[in-house]
Amino acid sequence: MSALDALVRTSLGNFDLDVALRVEAGMVVAVLGPNGAGKSTVLRVLAGLQPLTAGHVRLGERVLEAPATGHRVSAQHRGTGLVPQESMLFPHLTVLDQVAFGRRHQGLSRTAARAEAQEWLERTGLRDLAVRRPDQLSGGQARRVAITRALATRPRMLLLDEPLAALDVRAVLELRTFLHRHLRDHSGVTVLVTHDALDAMVLADDLVVLDHGAVVQRGTPGDVARRPRSAHVAALVGLNLVRGNADGDRIRLDAGAGEVDLVATGSHRGAVFASFRPGAVSLHVAQPQVSARNVWPGSVTGLTPHGDMVRVEVVMPGGPTVLADVTPLAVADLELVPGTSVWVSLKATEVQVYDA
Repeated sequence: MSALDALVRTSLGNFDLDVALRVEAGMVVAVLGPNGAGKSTVLRVLAGLQPLTAGHVRLGERVLEAPATGHRVSAQHRGTGLVPQESMLFPHLTVLDQVAFGRRHQGLSRTAARAEAQEWLERTGLRDLAVRRPDQLSGGQARRVAITRALATRPRMLLLDEPLAALDVRAVLELRTFLHRHLRDHSGVTVLVTHDALDAMVLADDLVVLDHGAVVQRGTPGDVARRPRSAHVAALVGLNLVRGNADGDRIRLDAGAGEVDLVATGSHRGAVFASFRPGAVSLHVAQPQVSARNVWPGSVTGLTPHGDMVRVEVVMPGGPTVLADVTPLAVADLELVPGTSVWVSLKATEVQVYDA
């Protein structure tokens, strides 16, 4: 199998997409970002469903698209397997024949294609669904059948568009486990589009984070989670993120029109990001006398259940918005509601600082 080398440049009205991808064979890369970032357009370009304006798509030594030379391989001849959000199963075919369909299209006899499909159903735990049709499947089952159908064609490039979207919690857990197991066995390139950080962290070897059509961060899941470089990624991985200019252990924050400083440990210079966990933030109804070196006044703007905690959103006048995780008992004791005036405290040792 071969690596993917793509420079995806295309324009859709006022939206410009400029994304470079390098994916080695056997690797899973997740393209992560908010709605409208351009994730699905990347997948459509790689699949041959959306033309490039400039750039290139190469799979190993084979050029799939190069606008500069006018070369473009049609979608059906790219050797890719695309699984859209809707699964797109054929309503009249059984699960067995769904999975056999691609190999029949590749030239195998009906008998050989069905024999291979039966092996795939055994491998992926779908044997008991073999004679069912799509209207007899749950959403999670249909999604697993669609992914198995794509894998059965032995694609050089597997493209998954939000494979865990619009499923109930149980189906998501089952499908995430299914993907983790079977994507590891796929020897080709896999590109997974998702807006969910957990899916990306669990399933991908590398992440490419998009915003407004451009790459804002890339790296391993661990690197991205530890050092997010955008508010969207920070929110996805459950961190507070601020940006400012550092001088020693003090960071003058960019947010707001006021002058708000954040104190961290160590000595830093120049433009930096600083991140910290919502669980490290404490809330008080009066100015606290604590050892924490960061103490700011603020106002509660929202409360959201978060597991067995409550995530409280606090905005500081002239400063950033900060998330704090507190217990339901603390919410009651502090009488927290939107509009409540509070004080925020944060220890300097809880702040992670890295170059912007």
